[in-house]
Amino acid sequence: MLLSPKFLFVPVSSAEGIGEYMRSKIIADEVAQHWPEAQIEFVLNSNAPYIHSCPYKIHLVDDSPTKKIREVNELMTELSPDIVIFDAAGRKAQLKHAKKLGAKVIFISQHRRKRSRGMKVERALVTDSHWVVQPEFVIGDITRFDKFKLDLIDRPHPIFTGAVFPQPDKELQQKLQQEFDLVDGDYLLYSAGSGSHHVKNGLAADLWAEVAQKTYQQFGIKSVMVFGPNYPHPLPELDGVIAVLQLTSIEFINLLQGAKASVLSGGDTLLQSMALGIPSLVVPVAKDQPNRIKKCYEAGWIHTSKPQVDAMCKALSSLLTESKLVELKDKYAQCSLENGLNIVMSEIERLLVD
Repeated sequence: MLLSPKFLFVPVSSAEGIGEYMRSKIIADEVAQHWPEAQIEFVLNSNAPYIHSCPYKIHLVDDSPTKKIREVNELMTELSPDIVIFDAAGRKAQLKHAKKLGAKVIFISQHRRKRSRGMKVERALVTDSHWVVQPEFVIGDITRFDKFKLDLIDRPHPIFTGAVFPQPDKELQQKLQQEFDLVDGDYLLYSAGSGSHHVKNGLAADLWAEVAQKTYQQFGIKSVMVFGPNYPHPLPELDGVIAVLQLTSIEFINLLQGAKASVLSGGDTLLQSMALGIPSLVVPVAKDQPNRIKKCYEAGWIHTSKPQVDAMCKALSSLLTESKLVELKDKYAQCSLENGLNIVMSEIERLLVD
């Protein structure tokens, strides 16, 4: 196995969303722990607001990396990486070029359309591992035809990883709760995603914050409201609500694990909360989220509502009844959702050995 492998992460990146970048960073952080001598670099959109906080060497392109075929290919030629991870990104020509250079190619998909694209013959032929960052019950298994096709060309089937997140750390969790003056298991955590998502009446983050304040006034439960790194306004001062612009992934996971319940959008944090066994009210803020939320709601694992103050407050009031909290925690204890980071790291180790 290589002692100082070179990794190149190519996540979808834009001025709005942040999920793919955060997932890639979580994986990169874990890689850095396993291989301290590893060379880790990112290709990011120069319009993404988080480029200044990325702790790894970055290469900027002036649009989504998927659209910059020549620039990304030239960069791969220059770097000669051992592993390239395309997170919901990458044209066929980019995957082919990475493979031609001798890199192990990983493609990450998060919904059916992306997964289907990753299984197209020309892409599958140059993909060494395809990770689906959803539970199987949300997205469903691949078809018998897809299985036959992949077997015929001797390519691996996609792997269901589920949510990918850092392992919680009790010492850090206690430190954060002390810092924010929180009682373990007796506060709510709110996050509407990156901070720039809009709903019908404005920014989702502002709507979540209003719900947080009204819930404090009704129940007296303190809250942490994470506005997101793309939030464009000064943070408001709200009674009973601790407003923070952003948290690191490990900080967020630790505050989430210690919360009584959470109010989230339908991105990765939804699956993270379920894997950690935290009851949640989940409301969509992006077009790829309603189906995921619907599947989880129909399974009885979350509460949901329309993105409106009154509707969210009513749904949250129902969620916070003791009987409902106990019911949900019992359901989580019986489900098999795990941290997909363990699967991801096993796959990376396998590819480095092959």
